[in-house]
Amino acid sequence: MKKLERILSRIDGKSYKAYKDLQGQTFHFEDFDMIFSYIQGDPFASPSMISVKIPSGNARFPRESFEGKVRNRATADHINRTMDRMIGRSRKGKKGSGKSGMIVIDTCGQEILQKSSVVINGDFVEARLYVGLPAFGRKIAGKKAWEMLFRDIPAIVEQGLKFSNYNAKDFWKHVHSVEDQAFMRESLSSRGLVAFIADGSILPRISGVNQRPLCSSEAVAFRSPPSLCIEMETPNVGTVSGMGIPEGITLIAGGGYHGKSTLLRALERGVYDHIPGDGRERVVSLPKAVKIRAEDGRRVEGVNISPFINNLPLGKDTVHFCSDEASGSTSQAANIMEAVEIGSDLLLLDEDTSATNFMIRDTRMQRLVAKEREPITPFVDKVRQLYNEKGISTVIVMGGSGDYFDVADNIIMMDDFLPLDVTCEARKIASENLTGRSKEGGGSFGEITPRVPLPESIDPEKGRKVKIKARGNENIQFGYESIKLGYVEQIVHDSQTRAIGDIIYYALRNKIIDEKNTLSEIVWKLEDVLDNYGIDEISPFGNNPVGNHARPRPFEIAAAINRLRTLEVEQKV
Repeated sequence: MKKLERILSRIDGKSYKAYKDLQGQTFHFEDFDMIFSYIQGDPFASPSMISVKIPSGNARFPRESFEGKVRNRATADHINRTMDRMIGRSRKGKKGSGKSGMIVIDTCGQEILQKSSVVINGDFVEARLYVGLPAFGRKIAGKKAWEMLFRDIPAIVEQGLKFSNYNAKDFWKHVHSVEDQAFMRESLSSRGLVAFIADGSILPRISGVNQRPLCSSEAVAFRSPPSLCIEMETPNVGTVSGMGIPEGITLIAGGGYHGKSTLLRALERGVYDHIPGDGRERVVSLPKAVKIRAEDGRRVEGVNISPFINNLPLGKDTVHFCSDEASGSTSQAANIMEAVEIGSDLLLLDEDTSATNFMIRDTRMQRLVAKEREPITPFVDKVRQLYNEKGISTVIVMGGSGDYFDVADNIIMMDDFLPLDVTCEARKIASENLTGRSKEGGGSFGEITPRVPLPESIDPEKGRKVKIKARGNENIQFGYESIKLGYVEQIVHDSQTRAIGDIIYYALRNKIIDEKNTLSEIVWKLEDVLDNYGIDEISPFGNNPVGNHARPRPFEIAAAINRLRTLEVEQKV
């Protein structure tokens, strides 16, 4: 502490670059260490990163709260949220020019993700803060820096990194909730289920851009229809009842604004755990569930979309399909084939975000346009083959076409946000009102062709420097290119986007992308890296970790690689 005070006194009033004297140094406070990992170049630049590390003996978090990957993630998340609250209480406003006085920790949303912002183990608890070191103009404000480093941050550490200042009941509720969600998700396959929605869940959100739950007085609590009601056992709260969605093909029908898409959006985020009070903390889906949609204008590189699209005009190849600006139907076909290529076992589709001509071709259109003149085989004719041959289930929101009655195993109708099992009624209607349409696309699903990305086509350099920068959830600047991820709907935090860019760079540096590994092999090898070494392993700064990464799934990493406009691949036959 005295050494830090001497440095601050010496550099007070000097040019901002004198703060660089702190970079890489560790200062020992009374019961924690302060580590200056990175120092910004001027007060208007990206903030400095300061880690605060407290020995486990001083933090005193119960060992059982962070042993095992699930509890460790839950405890780190709770600490992250507590630190964020403490920072909000301790900050006294701006302390000079630019980012002076700023103290932040990577924020958390409704989902509980593995993040690099907090690390907890048997030796220490570490929180990584982003700090705007104070200046007036571009001159160091030593007194303001002293207040931040000797008053504000120690107060945050005291309240945020010591278990004695936590509400133990709320803490364990958080940890147990995550543990229960993970347990239920892991139990789905053995029960022959693809998803589970607990009774009492609140699925509606405040808005499309605000994922907090709609006020309980305005929202309808979920209640399972008796025919689909099951019980799930959990380690902490015991038996939970709710609706189980079986493997196979499930159709979600109903009138507009009755909750069809709301249910599907809950299922697409059911691959993640949620905080207590979110309303979806007992909604779980298979971990490999992938939301599929049309994506007009996306680039597609070397994807075999022939199960869905064949005989394009001018002889365009659909076994090795490439397009700089795919249409709605070809992009949706590519999105399905890419998800299947990586290993998805559950596809989630909503007619609102699907290409109509990809989803259905009715009798009248079949009579008007002969099959030999229509290159698209609609999804209705492939969805059963996808399950029977590949074991891939599908949940489809469909309010406009009853043709799916013929292929669905289960049909759920949403009525005022409550589900009704109308399978028997729908089958009766289907038997009494035959569509007369002809099945298209042949007797089998078709081939899934692995692809090998070529490393020379993936270049993160811009000029002489590597340039990788996330821009919210929807965009990654990767060298000279921009990877657009706005329609990859299971990215839920910009720290995942940031991590995806650095993960691709890591795969290049470590020759995981090597002209031999398929895209599927690449992303699952990266999954093993993250499992075995943690998210710090993919830091672009080598042994210097960052505090703003959140772990993405393999499917979103693959989605980013697939959308890189320079990507070139070779098919592996």
